[in-house]
Amino acid sequence: MAENKLTSEQNKEILQILKNRFEQNMNRHRDLQWSDIQLRLEKNPSKIWSLNEMEKTDGEPDIVGYDTESDEYIFFDCSSESPKRRSLCYDYPAWESRKANKPESNAIDRASEMGIEILTEEQYCKLQEMGTFDLKTSSWIKTPPHIRELGGAIFCDRRYNNVFTYHNGADSYYAARGFRGCLKV
Repeated sequence: MAENKLTSEQNKEILQILKNRFEQNMNRHRDLQWSDIQLRLEKNPSKIWSLNEMEKTDGEPDIVGYDTESDEYIFFDCSSESPKRRSLCYDYPAWESRKANKPESNAIDRASEMGIEILTEEQYCKLQEMGTFDLKTSSWIKTPPHIRELGGAIFCDRRYNNVFTYHNGADSYYAARGFRGCLKV
C-alpha cells in the first residue's frame, strides 16, 4: 500500500494552489489568515496528502470555516459540480449487494481512502450558502442510519435556485452523481 505522503515539491505545489484559491474566495472564510492555516497544514502532512487527493479529482478544496470548539479549520470540495469521483454507489454493503454492473467502488470507502468524510446534509446546505454548486450534478451525502438500514441513501443538488435532498437505493450509481468531501485540520 502506498504511503500517504507527498514529495516536498508536491507539498509546495498543493499549498500554492490552496493559497491562491483561499485568496480568490475570501467570502468563504472571512477573518481567517492563510499563514495560520498553512502552519497548521505543515504540521499535518497526511492532511496535505488528503487535500492533494481532493484536488486530483477536481474537488477544488477550500477553507469554509473554523470550528472554535475543536480548534479545527474546515475544508470542503468547492468545485462548481460534484468532483470527478462519480459513478459510485453509496457504501460497501450497497456495492456488495449488486449482482450485476457493479461500479468501480463506493462513496464512503473512496472518501475513507482519501482521508476525508462525505458532507452531511447540514454541511452541504452551508456550502450552498457560499455559492451555487451542483447545477448539473448531484452529490451523495452522509445518510442517517435509519434510512440506510432500509436500503436507502440520500443525495443533494441545486435546481430551480433551491437545494434539494433526495433519496435513492444505496446501490444505485450515476455518471452525474459523486460526493463532496470534508477535511478538518
